[in-house]
Amino acid sequence: QVQLVESGGGLVQPGGSLRPSCAASGRLGRVDAMGWYCQAPGKQRELVATITSGGVTDYADSVKGRFTISRDNAKNTVYLQMDSLKPEDTAVYYCNAKIQTVSFAPTNDYWGQGTQVTVSS
Repeated sequence: QVQLVESGGGLVQPGGSLRPSCAASGRLGRVDAMGWYCQAPGKQRELVATITSGGVTDYADSVKGRFTISRDNAKNTVYLQMDSLKPEDTAVYYCNAKIQTVSFAPTNDYWGQGTQVTVSS
């Protein structure tokens, strides 16, 4: 069994910061790319940022320069430093990880339960 457990969401004023984290545990095998997605009410889930096991990052245009994704491979944990938050960043943020649990098998996508981020004055 693989679990992704998120923490660190919350309510913050515009211009503020949050740093959610997501830890993978269980029969992990190899953990490849990890990332964060968000889903606002009435909208589809969309990519926020991803990071490979080697540290290569990619960001949605809407968060470039404001959000920073990082990971600790020894702890199988990914972080999302969210700065200069805007009301339009309000959404449920989901952690994703591509994990190979069986040798020589393809990786599978695993998701966290989601953490609410609300930006409001």
